[in-house]
Amino acid sequence: MVDLIVIGGGPGGYIAAIRAAQLKMSVTLVEKEALGGVCLNRGCIPTKTYYQNAAILRLLRQSEAFNITTGEVIFDMAGALARKQKIVSTLTGGISALLAANGVQVIKGVAYIPEPGKVVVNGETLTARRIILATGSISARPPIVGANLPKVVTSDELLNLDYVPKRMVVVGGGVIGLEFACILAAFGSTVTVIELAPEIMGAADREIAKRMRIALKKQGIVVHTGTAVTEIAQHGDNLQVKASINSVGLNAIETDLVLLATGRKANTEGLNLGSLGVAVDRGGFIIVNEQLETSVPGIYAVGDVIGGRMLAHVASEEGRVTVEKMAGYKGTVPYHAVPSVVFTFPEMATVGYSEEEAKADGIEYRVGKFQFAANSKAVAMGDTEGVVKVLADMGGTIIGVHILGPHAADLIQVASVIVKNRLRTDEVSTAIHPHPTLGESLLEAILDVDKRALHLAPRKE
Repeated sequence: MVDLIVIGGGPGGYIAAIRAAQLKMSVTLVEKEALGGVCLNRGCIPTKTYYQNAAILRLLRQSEAFNITTGEVIFDMAGALARKQKIVSTLTGGISALLAANGVQVIKGVAYIPEPGKVVVNGETLTARRIILATGSISARPPIVGANLPKVVTSDELLNLDYVPKRMVVVGGGVIGLEFACILAAFGSTVTVIELAPEIMGAADREIAKRMRIALKKQGIVVHTGTAVTEIAQHGDNLQVKASINSVGLNAIETDLVLLATGRKANTEGLNLGSLGVAVDRGGFIIVNEQLETSVPGIYAVGDVIGGRMLAHVASEEGRVTVEKMAGYKGTVPYHAVPSVVFTFPEMATVGYSEEEAKADGIEYRVGKFQFAANSKAVAMGDTEGVVKVLADMGGTIIGVHILGPHAADLIQVASVIVKNRLRTDEVSTAIHPHPTLGESLLEAILDVDKRALHLAPRKE
């Protein structure tokens, strides 16, 4: 018998396993595919690898603005695919080495739980004092006529293309859809995004989402919101996407490829949760308590499989907190300060309350903003599109930060610490920020909450 069996080797599972081993637990991790889960193999890392290709292509096309003359720019998608696969393989090997170095036993196989405390893998029954389910999520195909046609793909299949489609329709205007829209547009595709909701990016601050739409338009990406896809049909060698707004049909969109980016569902098939009595919600996600324990004592769950904020870093934090609680440590996952990043052009990042969420919770707040166009580093970079937006309650506590602009993914880390620790504007604004840096935009937006921004003209009351 071991202290802990972790089922799933993604960001939630392998972090839980390593932390448990650090806490002197005996640990076995079961993974049916490659270590790293969706994030490393079919999500975060592959897309960011392609994102870097796209970013370099965009820079090369803007080279004349920096007084650099280049020859013809040729992009090799097959080469980019090979590079992506090499990076994934390298990082997967790194996780394997980390688990081994920490004494975690890794078994490759499909797990089945016949009863609490027992896991069957490859015909062998393993026993453990506790079990953590970290099996993640899988792409959900919507019930659209034609959704199973050969050239209708999810992000999993798209990441393995060795060519750039001339035209692509993205069904879904969330994180996955918009990231791929920007990447493929940079690669040379003509991209159309169709979103059922009234605005892209779901729970994002509405002002930031609207600014994002403008940025997408500048890239030649067509966005239809409040639009339902009614059918995908074969049309010769290509596809036709039929859609409607308020039941009024649009002209059919001709395309070479359709990406379904319409959400994900819990990956629980084959675990035997129903017979065990593990409670799930209407969407099939596992229900857990504050200890991240399921309705069955001794069985825990972390990451995408429990729904909520389906992000790799949230899964990792849940995995860490869960095993530390097992060891008697105190601590909770700071869900009020979960950063979220969208690798579009420009980058989009957020943490804490949006204006809409603050209003819904009855929180009175003030707003500070600073445009990157007024930041000296951004001007020198030639990358001035976007804004930093800060929300603070009436007592000055910073409750939300939203960034659209260069290196938003890096800037949001400081904002996450601010929101997590509930720091006030006067506490942050007195810290010296180095010059010239993009981070000064965050400082100026915080100062603007109190009408004290130094590089903005005084507000007109």
